[in-house]
Amino acid sequence: MKKIKKPVKILLIILVLGIGTLFAAPLIFKDKIIAMIKDSVNESLNAKFDFEDADISLLSGFPNATVRLQKLSLVNYAPFEGDTLFAANDIGLKMSVKELFKGKGQAIKVKSFTVDGALVNILVDADGNANYDIGKESEGGEKKTESGQGDNFSFSLQQYIISNSRIHYVDNSSKMALHIDEFNHKGNGDLSLAKSELDTETEANFSLMLDSVNYLNKHRIKLDAVLGIDLENNTYTFLKNEALINQLPLVFDGFVKVNEENQEIDISFKTPSSEFKNFLAVIPETYSGNLDNVTTEGDFKVEGMLKGIIDDTHIPTFDVSVSSTNAMFKYPDLPKSVRNIHIDTRVANTTGISNDTYVDIKKLSFKIDEDSFNAKAKLSNLVENPIVNAHLDGTLNLGHLSEAYPMKLDAPLKGILNTDITTDFDMNSIEKGQYENTRNSGNLALSDFEYSSEEMANPIAIKTASVNFDPDTVRLNEFDAKTGQTDLKANGVIHNLLGFLFNKENVEGNFSVKSNTFSINDFMVAETVEGENGSEEKQEEQIKIPSFLDCTVEADAENVIYDNLTLKNVKGKLVIKDEKASLQNVTSDLFDGNVALNGNVSTKTETPTFKMDLAIKAFDIAQSFTNLELFQALSPIAKALQGKLNTELSLSGNLNNDFTPNLATVSGDALAEILASSVNPENSQALSLLNSNLNFIDLKKLNLEKLKTSISFENGKVSVKPFNLKYNDIGIEVSGSHGFDKTLGYNATFQVPAKYLGKEASGLLADLSGDDAKNITVPVTANISGNITSPKVNTDLKQAVGNLTKQLADRQKDKLLDKGKGALSNLLGAKKDSTAKDSTKNADPVKDTAGKLINSLFKKKKKKKDSTQ
Repeated sequence: MKKIKKPVKILLIILVLGIGTLFAAPLIFKDKIIAMIKDSVNESLNAKFDFEDADISLLSGFPNATVRLQKLSLVNYAPFEGDTLFAANDIGLKMSVKELFKGKGQAIKVKSFTVDGALVNILVDADGNANYDIGKESEGGEKKTESGQGDNFSFSLQQYIISNSRIHYVDNSSKMALHIDEFNHKGNGDLSLAKSELDTETEANFSLMLDSVNYLNKHRIKLDAVLGIDLENNTYTFLKNEALINQLPLVFDGFVKVNEENQEIDISFKTPSSEFKNFLAVIPETYSGNLDNVTTEGDFKVEGMLKGIIDDTHIPTFDVSVSSTNAMFKYPDLPKSVRNIHIDTRVANTTGISNDTYVDIKKLSFKIDEDSFNAKAKLSNLVENPIVNAHLDGTLNLGHLSEAYPMKLDAPLKGILNTDITTDFDMNSIEKGQYENTRNSGNLALSDFEYSSEEMANPIAIKTASVNFDPDTVRLNEFDAKTGQTDLKANGVIHNLLGFLFNKENVEGNFSVKSNTFSINDFMVAETVEGENGSEEKQEEQIKIPSFLDCTVEADAENVIYDNLTLKNVKGKLVIKDEKASLQNVTSDLFDGNVALNGNVSTKTETPTFKMDLAIKAFDIAQSFTNLELFQALSPIAKALQGKLNTELSLSGNLNNDFTPNLATVSGDALAEILASSVNPENSQALSLLNSNLNFIDLKKLNLEKLKTSISFENGKVSVKPFNLKYNDIGIEVSGSHGFDKTLGYNATFQVPAKYLGKEASGLLADLSGDDAKNITVPVTANISGNITSPKVNTDLKQAVGNLTKQLADRQKDKLLDKGKGALSNLLGAKKDSTAKDSTKNADPVKDTAGKLINSLFKKKKKKKDSTQ
């Protein structure tokens, strides 16, 4: 075997070392290269550039290297500190291997790049400061990027790809917002040459909002274009191209030239064909449906041009026209067609001054069957003080709309709309409230209208609605509608409608509303939410009082149904303002009595609140305390009463989502008077238990007429001030408290004549004088505790017996003392023997009487427990 020659060995060694170096270099120099990239970018930017990781490959594309950066971010410093200007999931840079070994400050040349999952977030504040203005200034005060020095990256591109990215531009100074989502773009061409062609493909969703008005809403735009690139003159020319806006095709011609002080633009565009199907293609496919088999007649043309200078004070002049003459379309699966379509619209600017832009809709009309609609409008002076002049008239059978055009509705529309409206105004007059400078006239009428939706509790049927438009008011002449159980008739006046529509002002109005039946539940909608297991669940949606409403409603309803209550003859005033509904002098018949209330409900805070003052007369106690949860909470044992109730009640607190009081937050006070009442202890476990444990009283015979009591409540606790009542010759004092959690804590003290304590006690008392026996009373206290469903009753009979014993002993002691004094007098009067004999004889019966009575009471205590539960 021949030996390998020395030069070949050297070559093999060099080759092995070279390949080894290519493998090892990314590991050896990775940290250095990462630091170099971060330093190079951060040195030239007034922002923080960072990425989580980098991957360097030398072998796959040698002599080119590929650098991949993961999880990039570019975060602003002040005045946009913390805002992310740029972020990306992945960026790939392709460059010569030697670029990786350049020294600090040397520009790195990039041949191609890829970007995936990027976000470009451009912000301009109200003062015109932009978050993309992040180039560091040189010593001379100029941006490094502007002088051409200090750029640490240069591009000699041949290819680039941007995928799955987003561009958001929000300019608060001009009230403009542009959102580009699902942005995919790629370009191929040799940009290292002074002149070249760049073949591009672009696809994205565009949304454009100007001054809170959506002009584009996720419109799909696709552009395939070959651009002529002249880097020496900074000129970019449309060579071959076709664009799709939704499904509308457009072709472009012209160029854009970038100068140091401005940009020149000269572009024209038009639809490549004049088929009317192009008009339907402008509408997003979601709404227009499949256009393949749609029959069309007539033409539709879009033509436009932009030409001029773009700088701080000028825009290009432009002229865009949209026209169609006697066109029609018909969808194959729908019974009706839209015909006699005429469109003549122009958007133009002839001076290059933004304020001179105008929109002129000279004609817009169509017919469905014999129904016709016509409109025209002109908008001018758009920047400084927009001027609007518009007119529309026609008759439309709303049911025909879905028969001629694919509309996604929960249920078909029904009804006839007649309109003839003219308006002429400028925005300055609207903003200043100078409505005398506006001219509005005409009328709008709707009849036999029917509509239903999942967002509505019930279908709504409007029999008639008639509106007249005056310069400063809109008059609702007639409104007759029904939904669910509810019927409504209304009329009134709306002020400031233009200010509401165009200047975000409150809408003001005064209305009169009448109803035979008004059911609150007809306007309560259950909100559908996704459950934990993916199933749909319904929950009560929180009601919000609109912040833009400032109106007064005079209401008159024969029946108002709320949950299980029916209020009759409801009259009063409702004032809505600042997210608060105030009830003024509202009266109603309820529970065989009547109520007057004043108060308010506010939804301005996250948790709705209420405050109410009620004056109640002759409420049926049983009905009111059975049907009102609040009354049940305020007096849980009142359901055992039969009769009438007067009360003055003040309360406030928070509301639940369904506008019922959150009892844990309610506070207030009440003064109640019972007009005529009887007690049925069986309807209350606490009273029934009390009645069975006291044999000297029958609660069924208790008379509560003209009883007055005062209560206060706060933090879920109701306190009852002491009040007195009478049962025959037994005096009763009641006081205590209970909780909204149904806990009880009451004391009832009975001043019980001793004669009610049993036969034996009565017999013993008979030995006393009549007045003595009659005046002896024993206080017996019954304590009611536990809760409403499981009450406990305890009595202090042992203490009562002790009190009675003491009273008897004291009385007998007094008598004995009196007799002792008499005996002493007799002794002094020389009747010692006789008196002593009589005294001894009389003392024994007194002592025996007291002893027997005391023994009797204690025997009774043993028979009846002191504490009963």
